[in-house]
Amino acid sequence: MESKSKYELRGVSATKSEVHQAIKHLDKGLYKHSFCKVLPDIVGGSEKHCNIMHADTAGTKTSLAYLYWKETGNLEVWKGIAQDAMVMNIDDMACVGCTDNIVLSSTIGRNKNLITGDVIKTIIEGTTEFIELMRSHGINIHLAGGETADVGDIVRTIDVGYTTFARMQREDVIVNRIRPGDVIIGLASFGQTTYEQKYNGGMGSNGLTSARHDTLEKHYLNAYPESFDPASPADLIYSGKHRLTDQVEVDGQTQSIGELILSPTRTYLPVLHKMISQVSRAAIHGIIHCTGGAQTKVLKFVKGVHIIKDHLFDPPPLFRIIQESSATDWKEMFQVFNMGHRMELYVDDEVSKQILDICQSFELDAKVIGRVKESSNTMLTIDSAFGSFQYREGEY
Repeated sequence: MESKSKYELRGVSATKSEVHQAIKHLDKGLYKHSFCKVLPDIVGGSEKHCNIMHADTAGTKTSLAYLYWKETGNLEVWKGIAQDAMVMNIDDMACVGCTDNIVLSSTIGRNKNLITGDVIKTIIEGTTEFIELMRSHGINIHLAGGETADVGDIVRTIDVGYTTFARMQREDVIVNRIRPGDVIIGLASFGQTTYEQKYNGGMGSNGLTSARHDTLEKHYLNAYPESFDPASPADLIYSGKHRLTDQVEVDGQTQSIGELILSPTRTYLPVLHKMISQVSRAAIHGIIHCTGGAQTKVLKFVKGVHIIKDHLFDPPPLFRIIQESSATDWKEMFQVFNMGHRMELYVDDEVSKQILDICQSFELDAKVIGRVKESSNTMLTIDSAFGSFQYREGEY
């Protein structure tokens, strides 16, 4: 048990090391260190343009939504799942500078015996509402349809995914070229922006397997056996102490534990869309979406630098609840959960105030959370109130 993290023992991986090993020899596209793979302009054949295609899902957050829906009857939670899956695509694309004219298609696989037509209807409604919200910020997302399949033999409850596509000019692509001297600006994952309707707990769509099992109690083990992998160690299934409906107060608002964890994954697209239009792209040396791998994600896109994060946000209440329920080591917490910021920008110091002012215009908390130093080794140091932790290239 000691040789593996609890996350790994549950059959999931923050690093996806086996996946990266399997694809390491695949073509990297036009730019080796771009956050998304950037392809030649296959559609138009232009040497001045490129294509970007991306696919992702809401992951196991759908299993938590299933529990919440079954326990409360609240269908609205499924609108958040639609947003989760979309944001995991469009915010990745924003990391290469693509923030407009995006084509979107859905792929939903469900167990029809458990997931009703009302759930599918609500997911579709959530998709169109999110698209309209983005349009109000000058961002055009075009829904191209999709596929809904009844695949109960292979899907325990429901899987919600999207594929996105865009064509953009090559000169507008932001390629990660993170360098010594850069400052790191972290964009908060929690709180409430001008384009959100309520407080966001900051969960995002990563680490949900741990969040669900470490926080919720054994009641859900027997009540909903379809909600987890039966091959997981029994002592790690719903090993927490909370019910979904337990109430907590955060930021002056009362929410249930379920609502807090199921906060829709915040999109930074309105902020990045405005920022990229006003800040010189040459001054932006990297944009990292802290998803799989959380605070260690950046290690996949740098070489020969020491990333130092020593002024992080205090972890919001949700992550403290998860850690207290699970007693998970803090070093693992920073690798599995975003811990307070889910997007980070590597920029010239001279534009940092301009970027922070743009964030403030959306009431999005943001601050300089670290810096980049030259190093013979590629590594990351996190200095926090819970200790100092080092992560090295190849380990994560």
